Amino acid sequence: MFIAGFPAGAWGTNCYLVAPAAGEECVIVDPGHQAAAGVEEAVREHGLKPVAVVLTHGHIDHVASVVPVCGARGIPAWIHPEDRYMLADPEKALGRALGAQLMGELTVGEPDDVRTLTDGSVLELAGLRLTVDHAPGHTGGSVTFRTPAAPELPPVLFSGDLLFAGSVGRSDLPGGDPDALLRSLARVCLPLQDETVVLSGHGPQTTIGRERASNPYLLQVAGATSAEPGAPRRGL
Repeated sequence: MFIAGFPAGAWGTNCYLVAPAAGEECVIVDPGHQAAAGVEEAVREHGLKPVAVVLTHGHIDHVASVVPVCGARGIPAWIHPEDRYMLADPEKALGRALGAQLMGELTVGEPDDVRTLTDGSVLELAGLRLTVDHAPGHTGGSVTFRTPAAPELPPVLFSGDLLFAGSVGRSDLPGGDPDALLRSLARVCLPLQDETVVLSGHGPQTTIGRERASNPYLLQVAGATSAEPGAPRRGL
C-alpha cells in the first residue's frame, strides 16, 4: 500500500492520498483547509488517479477543500450523515464565535456527489478495502477508516480527530461529547493490534501499541488508571 500525506492550512490538518501503489487509483482522506494544491502536487508527483474522497468528520479544517477537489475530477465524497450538515454550514458546527472568524475567507458547500458512511461498512475503492467505524465524541458523525494487514505491512487506522499521538480530539464544540469519545476509544481503538499504524488528523503518526502503553486517555478507558488524563485534547 502507498500513502502520501501532508499537513495543510491554518490548523496543519493531515491530508492523505492512499493507493495500492504509486501510479494507481487512490482515495483522498480529509482534504481540508488549503489542501487542494497539495493534493494536485501529490497526484502529479506519484502518478495517482483520485476516485473518491472520504471524510473522518465534518469540521472545516478537514473538509474545506472537498468541493474543489471533488469538482476538479468529478469524484464523490463520503461522510457520515450526522456530520453532513457541516459541509454547507460549518459555522453551526463550530459555534458562532469561532465560525464567524472563518466564514469570510472560506467558500463552503457540498460537492455534487455526496455518499453516506455507515458503521461497520467496508468501502472497496481504488483497489483498497476501508472498514468504517463510527466513532462519535469529537463530533456526532466522526468515523475512522481501517485497512487490513498485508504481507509485510501492518494494518493502518486513519483516526481523524479521535486519537492522536499522546492525546485525543477535543469534545467541547457543538456535537462533541466527552463520554462518547471515551466509549469510542474503547470500542474502536483498544481492540486493534499493537502494530496498527495510526495516521491522525493532526500531528505525527504513532501506533496502537505505543498509545496503549502511554496515552492517558487510552489508559483511562482500559482501566489502567483512575487518574484524570493530563494531556490536552487537540484538534480544531
